[in-house]
Amino acid sequence: MEQSRITKIGNRELSAILKRWNGAIFSIGLFSVFTNILMLTGPLFMLQIYDRVLGSRSEETLVALLMLVVLLYGIMGILDFARGRVAAQIGAGFQSALDERVFAATMKRAVVAEMRGKPDSGLQDLESIQRLLSSPALFAVFDLPWTPIFLAAIFIFHPMLGWLALGGGVLLIFITILNQYVTRRPVMEASRDAAIAQALSESFRTQSEAVHGLGMQDAALNRWGKAREAALETNTSAAHRSGFFTTLTKTLRLFLQSAILALGAYLVLQNEMTAGAMIAGSILMGRALAPVEQSIAQWSLVQRARQGKKALSLMLGSMPEPAARTELPRPQAYLELSKVTVVPPGENIATLRMVSFRVEPGQALAVIGESASGKSTLARVLTGIWPPVSGKIRLDGAALEQYNPSDLGRYIGYLPQDVALFDGTISENIARLSLAPDPEKVIAAAKKADAHAMILKLPDGYDTKINGGARLSGGQKQRIALARALYDDPVILVLDEPNSNLDSHGGLALDTAINEFKAKGGAVVIMAHRPSGIAACDLALVLQEGVVAKFGPRDEVLQAMTQNYQTIAGEMAPKGAQ
Repeated sequence: MEQSRITKIGNRELSAILKRWNGAIFSIGLFSVFTNILMLTGPLFMLQIYDRVLGSRSEETLVALLMLVVLLYGIMGILDFARGRVAAQIGAGFQSALDERVFAATMKRAVVAEMRGKPDSGLQDLESIQRLLSSPALFAVFDLPWTPIFLAAIFIFHPMLGWLALGGGVLLIFITILNQYVTRRPVMEASRDAAIAQALSESFRTQSEAVHGLGMQDAALNRWGKAREAALETNTSAAHRSGFFTTLTKTLRLFLQSAILALGAYLVLQNEMTAGAMIAGSILMGRALAPVEQSIAQWSLVQRARQGKKALSLMLGSMPEPAARTELPRPQAYLELSKVTVVPPGENIATLRMVSFRVEPGQALAVIGESASGKSTLARVLTGIWPPVSGKIRLDGAALEQYNPSDLGRYIGYLPQDVALFDGTISENIARLSLAPDPEKVIAAAKKADAHAMILKLPDGYDTKINGGARLSGGQKQRIALARALYDDPVILVLDEPNSNLDSHGGLALDTAINEFKAKGGAVVIMAHRPSGIAACDLALVLQEGVVAKFGPRDEVLQAMTQNYQTIAGEMAPKGAQ
């Protein structure tokens, strides 16, 4: 019931977008009216040739009719070309209007716990609708209403011809319905299996180092091969079934045209109709049944678009477009959590419960806890990735949801535990994939992260192209990611295990960067396992199974919560201070 309601919301959004092209769709319908009227040119021409020109042996009549036919076919060709161009523009416009919306919804859904690691076909679903809107299948919708008119014209020539044509049309419609029933499931399975195989291939590509380093090439190839084989098998099955109905329809239509010629010839021999009517009836028969045949030929495209529309409606309905928010001024580094409880999206168990603390400008908070204690969950909720189910997170007095997501990203610099860099230059990565990175801001951020000298040693410096960071060591990636978090002067830094890949020099550079950030009025929240990672922190918060066990000044918390406080204090002290 809930899924149906969400799908209806998504359907309304898709319909609202499509309504923008109502005028263009109307023009296709108008073009189709005249195109189908002009389709009578052939039958009428043949009727006049056999019944008038051959009977009168008038060359002048033949030339006049031929010139008229050339003109009418020329107009018909122009109209048919025009509606094809309009349909292509509708499809492209529909996709263009939804590209950013679908991409944003896809990215947003990717953070949902139950969706991570599963193939997401949002953009492919949108493309399938675009292909349908741009395909000849759309013309069949406007041409089908003319089928009864053409059949009625055949009845005018002779009732027996009309009944034969009508029977053939009913048979083709029955085949169309049977085609939908028989091929629906195979087409859906083929689409699903293809998406699974593609997702598996992409996961192996992104983890190629682990695959090669652990000798998993054969296992990966076998696993991908099975997924690909399953996709190929279901796709072949769907293609066979769809091809069977396409061939059956084409064969039947050709037979019906021959049958109507045979019947027409018999009626001519009985002097019940003319030879011109016989030829014209055969041509009209082909034209009357063409939209039905075209629908069957394009049926796999129609089914994929229907499946895509259903999936797209569900996704858009479940990921509504965020409402426009009033732009707030740049905040100060006052971060406050009040009784925050977090349930990861797609799950039903809270990983943080009733968490409260406050960090002010110039302070750094260390969040300490064992694995699965809720540290990374806290990082995600502080950056607005996951919303809390209860409680409030405020930045300079305003709740996080009151900020535009893009603005919030500028005010809160985030270094995730699993560092990921993107295809592009180092400069573009630091500038958060900006198309036109500000060189001054990029270099300033790199210097703050003590990554400037390291970057200059790379082959092309800041213009060095990287493929997801494949050419960089773990420490280099982490320092570039820290520079990315510091880009454009955020007011809050959220660092999840920032020193996990750093050596002693990198750790000291991290402490220096944190202290400089604090000195300029910023606030820092650090999730850490190692004591050396919290040397620059003033406050400490201990999480145990998602609950705050202790919060306060760093040394007091550590002394109260740990038995080996003197050893930890020694590890946190600057070199030479022990």
